[in-house]
This record gives sequence, C-alpha cells and structure tokens, in this order.
Amino acid sequence: MRASKKMKRTARGLLRLCLVNGVLNEERTRQVARALAGSRHRGSLRVLSDFQRLVRLDRDRHTARVDSATPLAETLRRGIQGSLAKTYGETLEMAFGENPELIGGIRIRVGSDVYDGSIRAKLMALASRL
Repeated sequence: MRASKKMKRTARGLLRLCLVNGVLNEERTRQVARALAGSRHRGSLRVLSDFQRLVRLDRDRHTARVDSATPLAETLRRGIQGSLAKTYGETLEMAFGENPELIGGIRIRVGSDVYDGSIRAKLMALASRL
C-alpha cells in the first residue's frame, strides 16, 4: 500500500517536471517515459504506468470534441471555441465533427465534462422519465 502511494506521488512529480507554463511539453514527456522504460529500478514500470495515465488525463483535459448533426457555420465554431477557451484556458485544442445520430443540436466533451444539448439526449431523457 505504501509503495503504491509513493509510486503515484513519483509519477505526479514527474508530470509536473514535464509542464512548461502549465502546458505539457511533448519532448520532456518522451524523455521521462524513455528513462522510466529503460530503468532497472524496482517499481519503475508501475511508475511509468501511472505517469502514462496522468499524461492521458492531462491531454484529455486540454482537448475539446464538438459533435453536431450537421456542419457548423464558421461564426458558430468561433463562438464555441471562444466560450470554451474562457472556461478551460487558451491552450484548449478543438476538434469539430459530425454525428447524424444526434438528430440536432451539439454535444461537447472536454476531458470528463460532457455538455449534451442534442435532440437525441433530450429524447432519451424523456423516454427514461416515462
């Protein structure tokens, strides 16, 4: 139990070393991962696993996925991007996509936060109430 906590704490410290101005530096991250993978220290693979999980969570926190049933107009895209940048920071990467299954509206996912304003979600909520 104690070793596991120490390994997680070590992985968090390594992640902090990879941050430059609050943004994950890709080259530093690769260097740390290579060093951990090549290390013969006991528990280094466990630290590498925790480190990879933290990197994946950080990447997800800085990536927004916006799905809509139809293509969005450029002005609407810029408006959504501006609003999300105010909430999540300027370093947020945006990805826009189309998903006809939504029927209408948009669905935004940033990390574990999901904002679902689609017609499909509203219909499913209505069906669950009945």
